[in-house]
This record gives sequence, C-alpha cells and structure tokens, in this order.
Amino acid sequence: MLPKQTNNTLFFTGNHLSRPSIARRGKGFSRAAWNELESEVPGECSVLKIGSHVSFSEKGLLSAAQEAISYGATTFMIYTGAPQNTRRKPMEEQYVPEGLALMKEHGIDEIVVHAPYIINLASHKTDTFRLAVEFLQSEIQRTAYLGVENLVLHPGAFTEKDLYYGIRRIAEGLDEVLSAAKNVNIALETMAGKGTEIGRTFEELAAIIEKTSFNDRLRVCLDTCHVHDAGYDIVNDFDGVVEQFDRIIGLDRLTVIHINDSKNPRGARKDRHAPIGSGYIGFDAIYRIVHHEVAAGKPIILETPWIGKEEATKRPMYEAEIALLSDNADKRFGPAFREDVAKLRAFLRDVCGEEAGVGGNGREYVLAAWAVLHDKKQRSADKREPMERLYDLVIEHDLFPGYTEEQINMRLIGYFAGL
Repeated sequence: MLPKQTNNTLFFTGNHLSRPSIARRGKGFSRAAWNELESEVPGECSVLKIGSHVSFSEKGLLSAAQEAISYGATTFMIYTGAPQNTRRKPMEEQYVPEGLALMKEHGIDEIVVHAPYIINLASHKTDTFRLAVEFLQSEIQRTAYLGVENLVLHPGAFTEKDLYYGIRRIAEGLDEVLSAAKNVNIALETMAGKGTEIGRTFEELAAIIEKTSFNDRLRVCLDTCHVHDAGYDIVNDFDGVVEQFDRIIGLDRLTVIHINDSKNPRGARKDRHAPIGSGYIGFDAIYRIVHHEVAAGKPIILETPWIGKEEATKRPMYEAEIALLSDNADKRFGPAFREDVAKLRAFLRDVCGEEAGVGGNGREYVLAAWAVLHDKKQRSADKREPMERLYDLVIEHDLFPGYTEEQINMRLIGYFAGL
C-alpha cells in the first residue's frame, strides 16, 4: 500500500466521505432502450463484465459494438470522438438504435464513455478552463444521449500552480458542469502522478470529491497501471489497497476498473501501459483483481497497447486477454491454442535455458528483461521489450510456420497467463 499522506487534513475534513446516492440512468434518446435491455439480461453480476476500449468512428455505436463482440467482450468503452480534439459528429448520426439493438442481441447491458484528454479542469488559464467546462458539458450530453450512466474523466493537471490550487479549481469546474447536467455521473480516474497531474493518491481524489457541492454524482475509476505506478502495492497487497480506498473514498464510489499491465516498477509515476502479463504487475495479480469481489458487476476495461513490429501491422491483444482473464480460452480458441502455448513454453526452455526464467508464465524473464531496459547503457544496445524479444526468437526458429504476427503474439499472451 502507499502510506497515507501526513498532511491529508489539508485535503478533506472527515475520516470518510459521504456515500453517494444511487444514480438513475440519464434522460436521453435511448433511456427506454437501456431499461428494456437491462430487464431482459438475467443475472447481471453472474457474467464477468469485461471488454476494452473500442473505436466509435465509422458507424458510431454500431461499429463499437461490432468490434467489442469480435473480441468476445461483455462490455466496452468509447470516446464519442477523437480524445485529442473537439471535433464531433452529431449523435443523431452515430447509429445509436442499431448499436443498442446489436448490444441487446449479445447481452451487453452496460458500457462506459471516456472524456477527452484535452479537458483540464485544473488549469489556471481562463481559456483552457472554460474550454474544459464547456466541452465536458457537451460530452455529458452526448453520454446521456447514449443512455450511459458513467463518464470517466482524468481530473486534470495544475501546471504552473500547485496541488491545492488544482484541487480547488477542479471542484469549481465540476460544480459548474454538474449543476447543469442531472443525468450522468463523472468517474474520476486514479492517476499515475506523471508531471503535475492530480489524482495520484486516494486522498487527492477524496479532496476533490469533498470540495464539490454535487459530489453525490462523483464516482471513481480505478486504473491498475496508474495505481501501481503511483506506488500502491496491488501485486502483493490488493486487499490492503482496497481497504485504504474504502476508508478514504468509499467502495460504493468505485464504478469502473481499467485493467492494464505496467512497463515500470511500482512508484515510477510514468503511466506506460503493457499487455497483460508482459509488465511489472503480471497476469496473476491482474487476474486476482478482475475476480475480486470489488470488481463484481462493474465494467472492467482493457486499455492495453496494440502490438506489432511495424505501425501498420499492430493489432490489439484484447481477444486473448479477455478470454484468458475470463477462463474462456479453450472455448474461444479451441484445444490447439493451449497446445501451441505448451509448445511455446517448451521451446523457450530449450532455447533460453531454465536459468533464463522462461518456465511457467515467464515471470522471472519478464522482470529481468525490464530491469535491463531500465538501465540506460543496456537499453541503448537493445531496446526491444520482453514480448518482442520472445516473438523474435519464435520467428528466428520458425516455431509456428504460417502463423501471422497477431496469432503468435496472442500465444505469447497465453504463455504470460500460464495457460
């Protein structure tokens, strides 16, 4: 766990924040469709709600649902436009009825919207702050149109000011935004602490929540890479981290979980995502989080990087990650996938030797490779990350003739999972 800040009385006044009331689905184009959808999907908490970020381009919600279904997802997350700019298509052109119908057909009853990165409610610059408030209000309207309940938001960065200024400024912006929109909750995301971004500690998020007048509409999105990079020990003591979260913020505010491995050791404050099992957190720790009681019934969203030797050939590992975390790999891919992973593991033992730590799920190898990469001199000699190094070995020895780059990488994900 990350030790509690000694000066947290400057952040919030009570030992625990007030509990939020249960929010209702927002008014909008598809509220009735959502209500009908929910009433027809039985046992909402019996199926793991797991998916990934998917594209909202082309045909909007329809395209997003199609992509999510192709990965075997039971939920998904979208941006309603490019996260780096303010250009947006009208929601009436985003194939919402068609998307909802497809989701209903496949039993997807809850999704998440993420606010754009360019929103910075902590900014001291008037123009930047006004853009953040007005654009966030617009994004809330778009989220409500979809009938979606929770909009994930990066709290902001205080830039030239200080943490206390930034917290007050965020609360000021949230008050203005939430006073004008009654039908969507904002889920503040836990942050890694890169630069001057706010939300690295639970105390910082609690301070924002307490200083916001409409805090019954505030929720929290927990990102595994971010909290790991912020210094919380989710690998060895996730229960302790959960207890600290509950004591400082309250577990009833935890609404969304982002699942990512990390390219950096705990406390690095870097925020560099890695495919599941190929980073410092590891598959086992992430599996425990996904199946922990605090995750039950909540959308679990992968934001892991696309993998490939060249930009044009990069592909997501979402399908394999979802199947492995859901204990569904055999059904999804058939017995040949497990056989290939076993073949891969035996090959790596033969080529690298047991002393290289490639047995089991390759955990020792992965951590040793990252340790080398964090040494500047050694990194300059070979910048390849652990997964790419193993991929190159497979290609060099032609272990899987005729397999595509994506197929080989998905088997590497299976290897990292210890399949």
